Amino acid sequence: MPSVLILGGRAPVAADHARRFASQGWTVHVADSIPCRMSGWSRAVRATIALASPRFDPAAFIGGLSGAIRRHAIDLVVPTCEEVFYLSRYRQALPASCRVLADDFDKLRVLHSKWEFLQQAASCGGLAPASGLVHSIGQAREWANGAPVVLKPEFSRFGVHVRLYPEGIPAGAAALPDMGRWVVQHYRHGQELCSYHVADRGRLVAHAVYLPKYRLNRSSSFYFVHHYSRRIADFAARFVAQQRFTGQISFDWIDAGNDSPAVIECNPRAISGVHLFAAADPLPAALAGTAARLETPSTQRARMIGPVMASAGLVQALAQGRVEQWRRDFQAADDVIGVTGDRAPLAGATLDMGSYLLMSLRQRCTLREAATRDIEWDGEALTMP
Repeated sequence: MPSVLILGGRAPVAADHARRFASQGWTVHVADSIPCRMSGWSRAVRATIALASPRFDPAAFIGGLSGAIRRHAIDLVVPTCEEVFYLSRYRQALPASCRVLADDFDKLRVLHSKWEFLQQAASCGGLAPASGLVHSIGQAREWANGAPVVLKPEFSRFGVHVRLYPEGIPAGAAALPDMGRWVVQHYRHGQELCSYHVADRGRLVAHAVYLPKYRLNRSSSFYFVHHYSRRIADFAARFVAQQRFTGQISFDWIDAGNDSPAVIECNPRAISGVHLFAAADPLPAALAGTAARLETPSTQRARMIGPVMASAGLVQALAQGRVEQWRRDFQAADDVIGVTGDRAPLAGATLDMGSYLLMSLRQRCTLREAATRDIEWDGEALTMP
């Protein structure tokens, strides 16, 4: 029986990957550097492994990971979050007998950059809005010349620090924080879409697109509706072929209508599109590099992070007077945290959230920062420990 180690156990996609691998005959382990009971308490998981923070202690991270691979005879390592950058950078220190699903570090760095990615996407027909690179709000205002724009740090995640100026940059706009280079981009009206893909040596082997119907303050979504786009599928196939890419890769889009999506940015890691695949869909084969054909979700039923939909989603619906629509949407989707026969992750997620809250208080940071700061990578040099 093959064995898989899924990193970033804190993420809902890790729990989803774990269940799918287990149902298809794999022995599943999960690992993380902060509490991940949501995944670890799943019946699909054999054991949970505690690792050091890849950002703050890379030597201990890679040493612990190497030991876990040998101790549990791991055949495949699947990252889910930004630990993929550290995994890629230090992969030569890991046992050669194990497949590590992370492409070359220099390639991932370019894709993670919201500026450099656009240069790569242009040659594949990504139709990205006109963009520029700036260091100050004054430079951004000069570039925009009164046009509606979006401003975002070159390296960021979850929409954090993004500024939207649909009427142009006002005279009193605050200065840009010292976060390195910023990308200024023409504001494009339309429907936001997200796509998730798996590639193996330049061949697209899994593909899903979704509409993020409910979101947390224009940040992470928690309700995922299937969406079909031939142009997104075609772009993804061309792009991974051009890059000779191996691993999980995701894109954000704005579609102005009539299937005219413009690519906005790239995340060379997993996103919530994982949830669209059914338990029996052969996504594990795609991740393991053994898929014989392109895999797409076999069902069209929506997915949601149930506890968030039942709380933040309901609050949004009450504020907007859309409770009946929320009720219909809630009934039309399946939860990805607690599923039939595997409800313990719901309790695990609750305890994890409590742990992150305590961490945020101790570290004097936001809850979101507490839950991700130990794995974030913002383009800084990573030297071999």
